[in-house]
Order: sequence, then structure tokens, then C-alpha cells
Amino acid sequence: MIPFMISDQTIQQALHWWFYREFLKLFLESEKIRDDLLQESFVIRRNLDLLSRDNLSLSETKIQSCIKKIDKFHHSLVQLSDRLCPISIQDSLPLSIECLLVPWINSYSRVEFQINMPIYWRIEEPKSSWIILRILEELLRITLAETEILLPTYIQITLKQIGSIGLLSVKISYPDISTLIFYSYVPELEHLYNSFKFLMSGKCSYFNKNLMSIWHFYW
Repeated sequence: MIPFMISDQTIQQALHWWFYREFLKLFLESEKIRDDLLQESFVIRRNLDLLSRDNLSLSETKIQSCIKKIDKFHHSLVQLSDRLCPISIQDSLPLSIECLLVPWINSYSRVEFQINMPIYWRIEEPKSSWIILRILEELLRITLAETEILLPTYIQITLKQIGSIGLLSVKISYPDISTLIFYSYVPELEHLYNSFKFLMSGKCSYFNKNLMSIWHFYW
């Protein structure tokens, strides 16, 4: 077990870290909106304006081109909405977790993911579900942020209920002891640990076993 000492200063540092990470994500999303979505909307608007002026020569090719641009724009908005807050967050935490994991699984084909989600889940406050998603996302971001050489080989993510307590279990397997040790002492992990305990009023454990880091989040 790797102990994390909690003090007022530790909690303050953890919350500063949490706030900065959330700010950075929102900042990058706003940049993406300005660079991509707003530019795309301008192009669509311009094309529609030209078509309205030249409606006598409106061809099927032009119509299909506009439809494709609008569909692409719509798809980008859906993705943006899901990144900010999944539509399923009010109804299904398991489904929200699965949606969150899709881009990670697609981006890291060398890492084997095993996802164990229950079919049924209790009614969860959207706020709690959102924090769980952000905690999991940050853990993945920290774990998968390094070079290909330091990537884990296997990640198992399990959500289950023990009585009235929810448990999110994350097991991360590494190829060798040096990589395991490297990740065991990444400073951000302590901030993640303390942020979860403070924001969720829950419990968290983190330990290493057989080249594997194991996280348990209880709430």
C-alpha cells in the first residue's frame, strides 16, 4: 500500500491541481470550437448564402456537399457535448463510462482494455457521476501520457456495487518493475487520490501487486 498523507495543505494542492486540469480541458475545448466548429459554421453559412443567390443552378452535387458539411458539423457538436458531459450521465453511469473509454481504446491499440460494467446500476446523482468520469479520465491521462515504451500492457476497469457502496476498480498492468515504480511515484497520483476523497467524501485505496497498480474508488 502506498500511503498518501492528508492535510489542509495537501487538500489545497490537490484542489489547485484539479481546478487547473479542468480549466485546461475547457480552454482546449474552446480553442477547438474557435479553430474548427466556428470556421466550419462560417463555411456552411457562406455556401448557403451563395446557393440562395444562385438557386437556378442549384445542383444535386451542391446540395449533397452542403448536407455532408452539415452532418459533419452536427457530428462534431455531438462529440463536443459528450466530452463536456455525456447525455447518458443522468441515466446510466456504466454507459457513460463506456462512452468515455471509446476514444482511449481507439487511440491505444497496443494496450489491452477489459471493461466490466453492470447491466443495471443504481440511481446516481449527475454530479457524482461526473466526478467519477473525470477521476477515471485523469487516471488514464496520467497513466497513458508517456511514451510508447512506458505504456501499460493491460487495463481492467470494473464498476460494481457492494451493498449500498459503489466501487470503481482500475487495474493497470505494466511490462516490468521499473515502469511500475516510475508510475507509482508520479506526483499527480497523490492529487488524484486526495481530490477524489474530498470531492466525493469517499474512500480510495492504491497498491501494487505483481507488476500491477490497483486503484479502488469507493463512494
